[in-house]
Amino acid sequence: MQEFVYHIVQKDIVGNKLVALNSFKETNPALYERYTKKYFDHPDRPKLLTKKVPKLNCLWNDVIHFLPLHPNYVYNALKSLDITIVEDMRFLKIPIEKLKGNNNAIYLYSKHKYIGPAEDIDEDEMVMLNIGDYKELTKIPADTIEYYKVEQAKGNKFGMFPYIPHVLSHGEVEIEGLEIINWNQSE
Repeated sequence: MQEFVYHIVQKDIVGNKLVALNSFKETNPALYERYTKKYFDHPDRPKLLTKKVPKLNCLWNDVIHFLPLHPNYVYNALKSLDITIVEDMRFLKIPIEKLKGNNNAIYLYSKHKYIGPAEDIDEDEMVMLNIGDYKELTKIPADTIEYYKVEQAKGNKFGMFPYIPHVLSHGEVEIEGLEIINWNQSE
């Protein structure tokens, strides 16, 4: 069975390859500035711009971030909690084999080891990815659902992917001809 990773489609996506955010510093400074603005919505988030990724030996924005489960799971979880969300969020559905030439790892992002965006990633939270062994997740972690409930009750703005493992890929990913799905579509 074919396994996939998923990546949010930006409205102004250009070219036929996904590249890491930091690659835009030189090639497209205006785009880099636009996409890094999100890091300034919280006092600790700017530190992500210099955060190191263990085992991949690079920075947080030197890698491409992928969701290892169909985005419809996230959509359904948020909707089931009556959280207001964008209905039309599109994702690239990328066969895992497209990451073959890159240096890849899974960031486990476990609640008990995560201590905030400003803190270092525990090396035990990074597992090198063997493409042949990769399997998509089939459910959202319970800690993620709990996070949604707590943050909604507080009335806070919050992220959609906390405590969901991330596939991090150091390199470029060819995307020409790939399927684009909407997260409100089931598998």
